[in-house]
Amino acid sequence: MRPNLTVNIGKLKLKNPVMVASGTFGTGYGELVDINLLGAVVLKTITLKARHGNPPPRIAETSSGMLNSIGLENKGVEDFIKNGIQKLKDIKALLIASIAGDDENEYGTLAKRLNRVGRIAALEINLSCPNVKHGARESLIAQDEKATYSIVRAARRATRLPLIAKLSPNVTDISKIAIAAQRAGADAVLLVNTFPAMAVDVDTKKPKLGNITGGLSGPAIKPIALKMVWDAYNKLDIPIIGCGGIMDTNDAVEFILCGASAVQVGTATFVNPNAPAEIIKGINKYCAKNGINDMNELVGSMKVGAL
Repeated sequence: MRPNLTVNIGKLKLKNPVMVASGTFGTGYGELVDINLLGAVVLKTITLKARHGNPPPRIAETSSGMLNSIGLENKGVEDFIKNGIQKLKDIKALLIASIAGDDENEYGTLAKRLNRVGRIAALEINLSCPNVKHGARESLIAQDEKATYSIVRAARRATRLPLIAKLSPNVTDISKIAIAAQRAGADAVLLVNTFPAMAVDVDTKKPKLGNITGGLSGPAIKPIALKMVWDAYNKLDIPIIGCGGIMDTNDAVEFILCGASAVQVGTATFVNPNAPAEIIKGINKYCAKNGINDMNELVGSMKVGAL
C-alpha cells in the first residue's frame, strides 16, 4: 500500500507536498521533466504593472548557494491574464500565482483580478522580495507586523482563493509576523524567502551583481530556515510551507519533521531540474520504509529531549 502524500492547504488539496518555488520555473521546464508529477507550480511573481527588473548580472554562484537579483521583472497582471496563462494551458499540475505590490490597494487589485482566472488554484503573497523597494518603503513588508496584516487582509477581502503569505527571514521573531498573517486570513505561511547578501569579484573589484546586493538561496540558508519553521510551528494554527536550501529528500524530510506540511524546491532545479520529482519519490520511499501510512503524521514529529 502506497503512503498517502496528500496535503491540505486551506481549501487547496495537493496530491503531494512538493512544489517548485516562484521564479525557478519556466515553460521550458516541461521539456526536461514531467511537471504534472508536482504537487503544485508556483509561478513567477506578478505585479500590477510591468517591471523591468534590476540591471545585469542578475545571478551569481556563491559558496553553498546562489545570489539572484532579478527584481520581479514581469509584464504585469493584464498581460499575464491575456497571454501568460495561455502558455501554461497544457500543464495539469495545480498553478499558484505569486503576487507583489507597493501597497494594500495593489495587492487587493491583483487578488481580485486573479480570482477570476480559472486555472489559478491559490495565491502566494510575496511580502519579502529583498531585491525591490515597495514604493517609499525602505524595509520589507514582511518585517512589519501591521503592514503584513493589512496586506494579507486586503488580499483576503478580494479573493476566495487560498492565500499563502511568503515571509522574510530578516526579522527578530518570525513567529510574530506569521501570527499577523494568520490573523489577517492567510491559509498558510511560506518560510522562508532569501537572505540579502552580496559577492565581490576580486579581479575587477566590483560586485558580482548589477544591483550590488541580491537574495541568497541554496544549502547555505537551510539550517536557519529550519529553525524558523520550528520556531513558528508550535505557535500557528495554519500550515507552514518550508523553503530554503532543499536539494534532496533528506532536506525535505527535515523541514517536514520541523513542522512544514509542504515544501518548495528552488535553487536545486538550477543544478538538477529533476530534483522535485526525485524528492517526491524519496518521500514516498521514506514513509514506506518507516511504516508511515500518511505523510501528515510526519509533520512536526521531530523528537526533542535527551539523545
